[in-house]
Amino acid sequence: MELKDLTSTENFFLLAGPCVIEGEDMAMRIADHVVKVTDRLGIPYVFKGSYRKANRSRLDSFTGIGDEKALKILAKVRDTFGVPVVTDIHTADEAEMAAPYVDVLQIPAFLCRQTDLLVAAARTGKVVNIKKGQFLSAGAMRFAADKVVEAGNRNVMLTERGTTFGYQDLVVDYRGIPEMQSFGFPVVLDVTHSLQQPNQTSGVTGGMPALIETVAKAGVAVGVDGLFMETHEDPSVAKSDGANMLKLDLLEELLVKLVRIRQAIR
Repeated sequence: MELKDLTSTENFFLLAGPCVIEGEDMAMRIADHVVKVTDRLGIPYVFKGSYRKANRSRLDSFTGIGDEKALKILAKVRDTFGVPVVTDIHTADEAEMAAPYVDVLQIPAFLCRQTDLLVAAARTGKVVNIKKGQFLSAGAMRFAADKVVEAGNRNVMLTERGTTFGYQDLVVDYRGIPEMQSFGFPVVLDVTHSLQQPNQTSGVTGGMPALIETVAKAGVAVGVDGLFMETHEDPSVAKSDGANMLKLDLLEELLVKLVRIRQAIR
């Protein structure tokens, strides 16, 4: 897959799926639902699922069902539905391990300046999605992207996922979207992670899912190239990030509204 496969239509593209692969059945059901919706609406789609969650608040937090098992599920989604898939990687050696199973390697926000990780991802030849650190300006993301390009890979996209605002909140500075687009790379808005409320006393990250529609509408109106949303059949029982995920049965109605906004600003 190349970036032009996502950006060649007049619509935005969508990266969506569960926070983490909890099992094969749930992944296939979510993929089936989202593929049908995006096909109807003409939205280029990438299935998202982390094969492992390395950055959790507590030691007893769920991290995954096993790397190889989860990666094989991602590959099955790709083969069954004919859509590209994206997953996070956390260390340089994971790039080579994950690359055969996926089409997009995602660099987590906390790791967006890790040179060895960015270079390893670049050398796989896969599309590299770099999430903007909650601690970085939009302008600083130019240097993260340059590391991938200088390692020989121009298939880069950048993702806005909110900026730290105090200790327990994030805000989206929408001025950063056109600024990052000016670097020559597609820019994605991570709607659901932008609504996280970190550093809760429970050790479990909170969120404000009631504002998913608001943040997504604003992003499309600003002209973002793609949207990232984590979704689950029942976020209340999700094993990771349930507090800020979109309930799967609400996705189609939201996307219909967002497509209308996209059409209005073209």
